[in-house]
Amino acid sequence: MISDYFKIAGRNLLKKRVRSSLTLIGILIAVATIFVLISVSLGLQGAVEELFRQFGTDKFFIEPRGQLAGPGTGGAVQFTLEDVEVIEKTPGVKDFSYWVGSTGKVEFNDEIRYTFVIGIPLDHSSVFIESGFYKAEDGRLLEEGDSNEIMIGNQYKNGVFFTKQVRPLNKLLVNEKEFKVKSILKTVGNPFDDRLIFMPLDNFRILFPETKERIDQIAVQVNENEDINEVAERVQRRLSKFRNVDEENRDFNINTPEEILSSFGSVLNVLTTFLLSVAAISLLVGGIGIANTMFTSVLERTREIGVMKAIGAKNKDILSIFLVEAGILGLIGGIIGILLGIGVSNLIEYIAVNQLGTTLLKAATPIYLLVGCMAFAFFVGIISGFWPAYRALKVKPVEALRYE
Repeated sequence: MISDYFKIAGRNLLKKRVRSSLTLIGILIAVATIFVLISVSLGLQGAVEELFRQFGTDKFFIEPRGQLAGPGTGGAVQFTLEDVEVIEKTPGVKDFSYWVGSTGKVEFNDEIRYTFVIGIPLDHSSVFIESGFYKAEDGRLLEEGDSNEIMIGNQYKNGVFFTKQVRPLNKLLVNEKEFKVKSILKTVGNPFDDRLIFMPLDNFRILFPETKERIDQIAVQVNENEDINEVAERVQRRLSKFRNVDEENRDFNINTPEEILSSFGSVLNVLTTFLLSVAAISLLVGGIGIANTMFTSVLERTREIGVMKAIGAKNKDILSIFLVEAGILGLIGGIIGILLGIGVSNLIEYIAVNQLGTTLLKAATPIYLLVGCMAFAFFVGIISGFWPAYRALKVKPVEALRYE
Protein backbone atom coordinates (compact mmCIF):
# COMPACT_ATOMS: atom_id res chain seq x y z
CA MET A 1 0.00 0.00 0.00
CA ILE A 2 2.77 2.42 0.90
CA SER A 3 4.52 1.74 -2.41
CA ASP A 4 1.26 2.66 -4.17
CA TYR A 5 1.23 6.01 -2.37
CA PHE A 6 4.73 6.75 -3.64
CA LYS A 7 3.84 5.68 -7.21
CA ILE A 8 0.76 7.90 -7.30
CA ALA A 9 2.62 10.81 -5.68
CA GLY A 10 5.53 10.47 -8.10
CA ARG A 11 3.22 10.37 -11.09
CA ASN A 12 1.36 13.46 -9.93
CA LEU A 13 4.58 15.42 -9.39
CA LEU A 14 5.85 14.51 -12.85
CA LYS A 15 2.63 15.79 -14.41
CA LYS A 16 3.32 19.21 -12.94
CA ARG A 17 7.04 19.40 -13.69
CA VAL A 18 7.31 23.19 -13.86
CA ARG A 19 5.44 23.85 -10.63
CA SER A 20 7.25 21.04 -8.84
CA SER A 21 10.62 22.36 -10.09
CA LEU A 22 9.89 25.89 -8.85
CA THR A 23 8.87 24.52 -5.47
CA LEU A 24 12.05 22.42 -5.34
CA ILE A 25 14.14 25.51 -6.04
CA GLY A 26 12.58 27.27 -3.06
CA ILE A 27 13.23 24.42 -0.64
CA LEU A 28 16.73 23.59 -1.95
CA ILE A 29 17.85 27.22 -1.60
CA ALA A 30 16.56 27.23 1.97
CA VAL A 31 18.31 23.95 2.84
CA ALA A 32 21.53 24.98 1.07
CA THR A 33 21.53 28.27 3.00
CA ILE A 34 21.09 26.49 6.32
CA PHE A 35 23.74 23.90 5.44
CA VAL A 36 26.33 26.50 4.40
CA LEU A 37 25.77 28.67 7.47
CA ILE A 38 25.97 25.76 9.91
CA SER A 39 28.89 24.16 8.06
CA VAL A 40 30.98 27.34 8.08
CA SER A 41 30.03 28.09 11.71
CA LEU A 42 31.07 24.59 12.82
CA GLY A 43 34.27 24.84 10.78
CA LEU A 44 35.13 28.22 12.31
CA GLN A 45 34.46 26.95 15.81
CA GLY A 46 36.58 23.85 15.18
CA ALA A 47 39.44 25.96 13.79
CA VAL A 48 39.40 28.24 16.85
CA GLU A 49 39.34 25.29 19.25
CA GLU A 50 42.22 23.66 17.38
CA LEU A 51 44.25 26.85 17.71
CA PHE A 52 43.72 26.82 21.45
CA ARG A 53 44.67 23.15 21.67
CA GLN A 54 47.95 24.02 19.94
CA PHE A 55 48.36 27.02 22.21
CA GLY A 56 48.22 24.87 25.32
CA THR A 57 47.07 25.68 28.83
CA ASP A 58 50.25 27.08 30.33
CA LYS A 59 50.16 30.69 29.05
CA PHE A 60 48.08 33.74 29.78
CA PHE A 61 48.17 37.35 28.59
CA ILE A 62 48.17 40.70 30.37
CA GLU A 63 47.38 43.98 28.68
CA PRO A 64 46.59 47.53 29.82
CA ARG A 65 43.00 48.68 29.70
CA GLY A 66 41.91 51.61 27.57
CA GLN A 67 44.04 50.99 24.49
CA LEU A 68 42.49 52.85 21.58
CA ALA A 69 41.86 49.84 19.32
CA GLY A 70 43.41 46.87 21.02
CA PRO A 71 47.04 46.01 21.83
CA GLY A 72 49.56 48.09 19.92
CA THR A 73 47.48 51.24 19.60
CA GLY A 74 48.47 52.97 22.82
CA GLY A 75 46.28 54.69 25.37
CA ALA A 76 46.19 56.43 28.73
CA VAL A 77 47.36 53.29 30.55
CA GLN A 78 50.73 51.76 29.70
CA PHE A 79 52.98 48.94 30.86
CA THR A 80 56.72 49.38 31.30
CA LEU A 81 59.64 47.11 32.15
CA GLU A 82 58.94 47.69 35.84
CA ASP A 83 55.61 45.87 35.44
CA VAL A 84 57.42 43.02 33.70
CA GLU A 85 59.86 42.73 36.60
CA VAL A 86 56.96 42.42 39.06
CA ILE A 87 55.45 39.61 36.99
CA GLU A 88 58.80 37.84 36.58
CA LYS A 89 59.24 37.61 40.36
CA THR A 90 55.79 36.12 40.97
CA PRO A 91 55.90 32.49 42.22
CA GLY A 92 54.77 30.02 39.57
CA VAL A 93 55.97 32.09 36.60
CA LYS A 94 58.32 30.04 34.44
CA ASP A 95 59.02 32.47 31.62
CA PHE A 96 57.56 35.55 29.97
CA SER A 97 57.71 37.68 26.87
CA TYR A 98 56.25 40.97 25.73
CA TRP A 99 55.87 43.09 22.65
CA VAL A 100 55.13 46.58 21.43
CA GLY A 101 53.75 47.49 18.04
CA SER A 102 53.09 50.42 15.73
CA THR A 103 52.23 51.09 12.11
CA GLY A 104 55.24 51.66 9.87
CA LYS A 105 56.11 52.41 6.27
CA VAL A 106 57.61 49.48 4.36
CA GLU A 107 59.38 49.75 1.00
CA PHE A 108 60.45 46.99 -1.39
CA ASN A 109 61.30 47.17 -5.09
CA ASP A 110 60.08 50.81 -5.24
CA GLU A 111 56.69 49.87 -3.76
CA ILE A 112 55.51 51.49 -0.56
CA ARG A 113 53.05 49.89 1.84
CA TYR A 114 51.99 50.47 5.44
CA THR A 115 51.68 47.64 7.91
CA PHE A 116 51.93 46.75 11.60
CA VAL A 117 55.46 46.33 12.94
CA ILE A 118 56.17 44.49 16.20
CA GLY A 119 59.22 44.72 18.39
CA ILE A 120 60.12 41.78 20.64
CA PRO A 121 62.96 41.22 23.15
CA LEU A 122 65.09 38.45 21.62
CA ASP A 123 66.29 37.29 25.05
CA HIS A 124 62.65 36.44 25.90
CA SER A 125 61.18 35.63 22.49
CA SER A 126 60.30 31.93 22.86
CA VAL A 127 57.03 32.45 24.77
CA PHE A 128 55.93 35.07 22.25
CA ILE A 129 56.78 32.80 19.32
CA GLU A 130 54.91 29.85 20.84
CA SER A 131 51.83 31.84 21.80
CA GLY A 132 51.54 33.27 18.29
CA PHE A 133 52.09 29.90 16.54
CA TYR A 134 54.88 31.50 14.51
CA LYS A 135 57.03 29.06 12.55
CA ALA A 136 59.59 29.73 9.86
CA GLU A 137 58.71 28.51 6.38
CA ASP A 138 61.89 29.92 4.81
CA GLY A 139 64.98 30.93 6.73
CA ARG A 140 65.09 30.84 10.53
CA LEU A 141 63.44 32.69 13.39
CA LEU A 142 65.14 35.63 15.05
CA GLU A 143 67.50 34.68 17.85
CA GLU A 144 69.32 36.54 20.58
CA GLY A 145 72.18 38.51 19.05
CA ASP A 146 70.43 39.23 15.73
CA SER A 147 70.32 42.90 14.72
CA ASN A 148 68.94 44.79 11.74
CA GLU A 149 67.13 41.61 10.73
CA ILE A 150 63.41 40.93 10.54
CA MET A 151 60.85 38.16 10.27
CA ILE A 152 57.97 38.79 7.87
CA GLY A 153 54.54 37.24 7.33
CA ASN A 154 53.60 34.80 4.59
CA GLN A 155 51.88 37.39 2.38
CA TYR A 156 55.26 38.81 1.43
CA LYS A 157 56.27 35.46 -0.03
CA ASN A 158 53.24 34.80 -2.20
CA GLY A 159 53.11 38.23 -3.83
CA VAL A 160 49.95 39.40 -2.07
CA PHE A 161 51.43 42.33 -0.13
CA PHE A 162 54.02 43.43 -2.68
CA THR A 163 53.84 42.78 -6.41
CA LYS A 164 57.25 41.12 -6.35
CA GLN A 165 57.77 38.16 -4.04
CA VAL A 166 60.12 38.66 -1.09
CA ARG A 167 62.71 36.03 -0.21
CA PRO A 168 65.06 35.50 2.74
CA LEU A 169 68.17 37.72 2.53
CA ASN A 170 66.21 40.32 0.54
CA LYS A 171 66.25 43.79 2.09
CA LEU A 172 63.26 45.90 3.08
CA LEU A 173 63.14 49.51 4.17
CA VAL A 174 61.13 50.01 7.35
CA ASN A 175 60.66 53.70 8.18
CA GLU A 176 63.59 54.43 5.84
CA LYS A 177 65.96 52.02 7.63
CA GLU A 178 67.24 48.93 5.81
CA PHE A 179 66.64 45.47 7.28
CA LYS A 180 67.60 42.03 6.00
CA VAL A 181 64.85 39.41 5.86
CA LYS A 182 65.88 36.59 8.18
CA SER A 183 62.81 34.42 7.72
CA ILE A 184 59.39 34.21 6.12
CA LEU A 185 56.80 32.75 8.49
CA LYS A 186 54.26 30.06 7.76
CA THR A 187 50.74 31.35 7.29
CA VAL A 188 48.94 31.86 10.59
CA GLY A 189 45.46 31.88 9.14
CA ASN A 190 44.39 35.50 8.98
CA PRO A 191 45.53 38.34 6.69
CA PHE A 192 46.52 40.73 9.50
CA ASP A 193 49.02 38.31 11.05
CA ASP A 194 50.32 37.22 7.66
CA ARG A 195 51.51 40.73 6.82
CA LEU A 196 53.19 41.55 10.14
CA ILE A 197 56.86 42.45 10.47
CA PHE A 198 58.83 41.38 13.56
CA MET A 199 62.14 42.94 14.61
CA PRO A 200 64.40 43.14 17.67
CA LEU A 201 62.99 45.49 20.30
CA ASP A 202 66.14 47.67 20.30
CA ASN A 203 65.75 48.39 16.59
CA PHE A 204 62.03 49.00 17.07
CA ARG A 205 62.60 51.66 19.77
CA ILE A 206 64.91 53.55 17.41
CA LEU A 207 62.39 53.50 14.54
CA PHE A 208 59.40 54.35 16.75
CA PRO A 209 60.72 56.71 19.45
CA GLU A 210 57.14 57.72 20.32
CA THR A 211 56.63 54.34 21.98
CA LYS A 212 59.38 55.19 24.52
CA GLU A 213 59.27 52.44 27.19
CA ARG A 214 55.71 51.34 26.34
CA ILE A 215 54.81 47.65 26.39
CA ASP A 216 51.54 46.64 24.73
CA GLN A 217 51.07 43.08 25.92
CA ILE A 218 52.82 40.60 28.19
CA ALA A 219 52.66 36.82 27.72
CA VAL A 220 53.30 34.69 30.80
CA GLN A 221 54.16 30.99 30.90
CA VAL A 222 53.56 29.10 34.18
CA ASN A 223 55.51 26.22 35.64
CA GLU A 224 54.48 22.74 34.58
CA ASN A 225 52.86 21.71 37.87
CA GLU A 226 51.19 25.05 38.60
CA ASP A 227 47.51 25.84 38.13
CA ILE A 228 47.31 28.63 35.55
CA ASN A 229 44.36 30.33 37.25
CA GLU A 230 46.12 30.41 40.61
CA VAL A 231 49.26 31.91 39.06
CA ALA A 232 47.13 34.45 37.19
CA GLU A 233 45.51 35.48 40.51
CA ARG A 234 48.92 35.89 42.12
CA VAL A 235 50.10 38.06 39.24
CA GLN A 236 46.92 40.10 39.46
CA ARG A 237 47.37 40.75 43.19
CA ARG A 238 51.05 41.68 42.88
CA LEU A 239 50.56 43.85 39.82
CA SER A 240 47.57 45.60 41.40
CA LYS A 241 49.61 46.36 44.51
CA PHE A 242 52.52 47.65 42.43
CA ARG A 243 50.26 49.86 40.31
CA ASN A 244 48.29 50.95 43.40
CA VAL A 245 44.89 49.87 42.04
CA ASP A 246 42.11 47.72 43.43
CA GLU A 247 39.32 45.60 41.95
CA GLU A 248 37.18 48.62 41.11
CA ASN A 249 39.79 50.71 39.31
CA ARG A 250 42.14 47.98 38.05
CA ASP A 251 43.75 49.29 34.86
CA PHE A 252 44.77 46.00 33.24
CA ASN A 253 43.21 42.75 32.05
CA ILE A 254 44.44 39.19 32.48
CA ASN A 255 43.17 36.71 29.90
CA THR A 256 43.57 32.97 30.43
CA PRO A 257 43.00 30.45 27.60
CA GLU A 258 39.62 29.44 29.05
CA GLU A 259 38.43 33.05 29.14
CA ILE A 260 39.61 33.74 25.60
CA LEU A 261 37.99 30.59 24.26
CA SER A 262 34.79 31.40 26.14
CA SER A 263 34.73 34.86 24.58
CA PHE A 264 35.21 33.38 21.12
CA GLY A 265 32.47 30.85 21.83
CA SER A 266 30.03 33.57 22.87
CA VAL A 267 30.71 35.56 19.71
CA LEU A 268 30.35 32.45 17.55
CA ASN A 269 27.07 31.53 19.25
CA VAL A 270 25.62 34.98 18.59
CA LEU A 271 26.82 34.85 14.99
CA THR A 272 25.43 31.34 14.48
CA THR A 273 22.06 32.33 15.97
CA PHE A 274 21.82 35.32 13.66
CA LEU A 275 22.75 33.29 10.59
CA LEU A 276 20.26 30.57 11.48
CA SER A 277 17.55 33.20 11.83
CA VAL A 278 18.27 34.33 8.29
CA ALA A 279 18.21 30.72 7.13
CA ALA A 280 14.90 30.11 8.92
CA ILE A 281 13.34 32.87 6.85
CA SER A 282 14.54 31.11 3.69
CA LEU A 283 13.10 27.84 4.98
CA LEU A 284 9.76 29.51 5.71
CA VAL A 285 9.65 30.77 2.13
CA GLY A 286 10.37 27.25 0.88
CA GLY A 287 7.64 25.80 3.13
CA ILE A 288 5.13 28.34 1.84
CA GLY A 289 6.08 27.29 -1.69
CA ILE A 290 5.31 23.65 -0.91
CA ALA A 291 2.01 24.57 0.76
CA ASN A 292 1.02 26.66 -2.25
CA THR A 293 1.87 23.86 -4.66
CA MET A 294 -0.06 21.29 -2.67
CA PHE A 295 -3.07 23.56 -2.18
CA THR A 296 -3.24 24.28 -5.92
CA SER A 297 -2.88 20.56 -6.57
CA VAL A 298 -5.92 19.86 -4.35
CA LEU A 299 -8.02 22.38 -6.28
CA GLU A 300 -6.94 21.02 -9.66
CA ARG A 301 -7.53 17.41 -8.67
CA THR A 302 -10.91 17.82 -6.99
CA ARG A 303 -12.60 15.57 -9.55
CA GLU A 304 -9.81 12.97 -9.24
CA ILE A 305 -10.22 12.99 -5.45
CA GLY A 306 -13.96 12.44 -5.91
CA VAL A 307 -13.34 9.46 -8.18
CA MET A 308 -10.93 7.91 -5.67
CA LYS A 309 -13.44 8.32 -2.88
CA ALA A 310 -16.28 6.96 -5.05
CA ILE A 311 -14.38 3.74 -5.76
CA GLY A 312 -13.61 3.18 -2.08
CA ALA A 313 -10.55 5.26 -1.19
CA LYS A 314 -10.58 6.21 2.47
CA ASN A 315 -9.66 9.57 3.98
CA LYS A 316 -6.37 8.16 5.29
CA ASP A 317 -5.46 7.10 1.72
CA ILE A 318 -6.13 10.59 0.36
CA LEU A 319 -4.20 12.15 3.24
CA SER A 320 -1.28 9.78 2.78
CA ILE A 321 -0.99 10.48 -0.97
CA PHE A 322 -0.81 14.26 -0.49
CA LEU A 323 1.56 14.04 2.46
CA VAL A 324 3.84 11.71 0.52
CA GLU A 325 3.88 14.20 -2.37
CA ALA A 326 4.81 17.03 -0.03
CA GLY A 327 7.41 14.86 1.71
CA ILE A 328 8.98 13.88 -1.62
CA LEU A 329 9.24 17.54 -2.63
CA GLY A 330 10.91 18.35 0.68
CA LEU A 331 13.25 15.34 0.55
CA ILE A 332 14.41 15.90 -3.03
CA GLY A 333 14.83 19.61 -2.35
CA GLY A 334 16.81 18.73 0.77
CA ILE A 335 19.15 16.32 -1.05
CA ILE A 336 19.86 18.80 -3.85
CA GLY A 337 20.19 21.60 -1.28
CA ILE A 338 22.76 19.58 0.69
CA LEU A 339 24.81 18.90 -2.44
CA LEU A 340 24.66 22.58 -3.35
CA GLY A 341 25.57 23.50 0.23
CA ILE A 342 28.62 21.22 0.20
CA GLY A 343 29.80 22.83 -3.03
CA VAL A 344 29.31 26.39 -1.75
CA SER A 345 30.96 25.59 1.60
CA ASN A 346 34.02 24.14 -0.10
CA LEU A 347 34.14 27.15 -2.43
CA ILE A 348 34.11 29.50 0.58
CA GLU A 349 36.95 27.51 2.15
CA TYR A 350 38.94 27.62 -1.11
CA ILE A 351 38.49 31.39 -1.46
CA ALA A 352 39.39 31.94 2.19
CA VAL A 353 42.62 29.94 1.90
CA ASN A 354 43.77 31.01 -1.55
CA GLN A 355 42.46 34.57 -1.83
CA LEU A 356 42.11 35.83 1.75
CA GLY A 357 44.99 33.83 3.20
CA THR A 358 43.07 32.52 6.21
CA THR A 359 42.51 28.95 7.38
CA LEU A 360 39.81 29.88 9.89
CA LEU A 361 36.94 29.61 7.42
CA LYS A 362 36.66 25.87 6.94
CA ALA A 363 33.76 23.73 5.79
CA ALA A 364 32.65 21.13 8.35
CA THR A 365 30.30 18.39 7.11
CA PRO A 366 29.58 16.03 10.01
CA ILE A 367 27.16 13.15 9.40
CA TYR A 368 24.58 14.59 11.80
CA LEU A 369 24.45 17.78 9.72
CA LEU A 370 23.79 15.84 6.51
CA VAL A 371 21.12 13.61 8.09
CA GLY A 372 19.62 16.50 10.04
CA CYS A 373 19.20 18.74 6.99
CA MET A 374 17.68 15.89 4.98
CA ALA A 375 15.23 14.93 7.72
CA PHE A 376 14.45 18.57 8.37
CA ALA A 377 13.60 19.19 4.72
CA PHE A 378 11.40 16.07 4.61
CA PHE A 379 9.40 17.06 7.68
CA VAL A 380 9.10 20.67 6.53
CA GLY A 381 7.57 19.28 3.34
CA ILE A 382 5.10 17.13 5.28
CA ILE A 383 4.15 19.95 7.65
CA SER A 384 3.74 22.38 4.76
CA GLY A 385 1.53 19.91 2.91
CA PHE A 386 -0.64 18.91 5.86
CA TRP A 387 -3.24 21.66 5.57
CA PRO A 388 -3.76 21.21 1.80
CA ALA A 389 -3.99 17.46 2.40
CA TYR A 390 -6.53 18.03 5.15
CA ARG A 391 -8.57 20.16 2.74
CA ALA A 392 -8.60 17.21 0.35
CA LEU A 393 -10.33 15.12 3.00
CA LYS A 394 -13.26 17.55 3.03
CA VAL A 395 -14.04 17.03 -0.67
CA LYS A 396 -17.43 15.32 -1.04
CA PRO A 397 -17.51 12.63 -3.75
CA VAL A 398 -20.83 13.77 -5.32
CA GLU A 399 -19.79 17.42 -5.57
CA ALA A 400 -16.30 16.45 -6.73
CA LEU A 401 -17.61 14.35 -9.61
CA ARG A 402 -19.58 17.37 -10.87
CA TYR A 403 -16.54 19.65 -10.47
CA GLU A 404 -15.10 21.02 -13.71
